[in-house]
Amino acid sequence: MPNFDFDTLERQVEELILICHHLREENGSLRVRQDRLVTERAELIGKAELARGRVESMVAHLKSMEEEL
Repeated sequence: MPNFDFDTLERQVEELILICHHLREENGSLRVRQDRLVTERAELIGKAELARGRVESMVAHLKSMEEEL
């Protein structure tokens, strides 16, 4: 029967448990960050669309002023 080192196995299992806990915490943090970034992106898209609308309105107003001259 091969020589089996239970102490080594126990240490490796404990290391895997610690790594698993760390990865779960990191995954949770990354999900929170992703949610924030998705929200921020949506806000920025809204602001960009609003700005585009204002610029288009100003351009149209300037064109109508130009036509009046």
